[in-house]
Amino acid sequence: MPTNITIRDIPDEVYKKLKEQADLHQRSINSEVIFYLKKMVCSHRPDPDQIIARAKKLKQKAKGALTMKEIQQAIEKGRP
Repeated sequence: MPTNITIRDIPDEVYKKLKEQADLHQRSINSEVIFYLKKMVCSHRPDPDQIIARAKKLKQKAKGALTMKEIQQAIEKGRP
């Protein structure tokens, strides 16, 4: 069952932009607010700890893969 909430003290500029967007999308202001709330709440944002753990894994995997001599040779040879 849907729940009702009341939002108070919306800045005039925010309300104006929200109304413009609602008109543009042919929605009521209420529907526009619900659209943006769903978008914010339901968006998938990766967990920063997972990103850091993955980066550390990739760093370890890449560590020591090439020697400085091999890197310098590749630079001097150039790309095909």
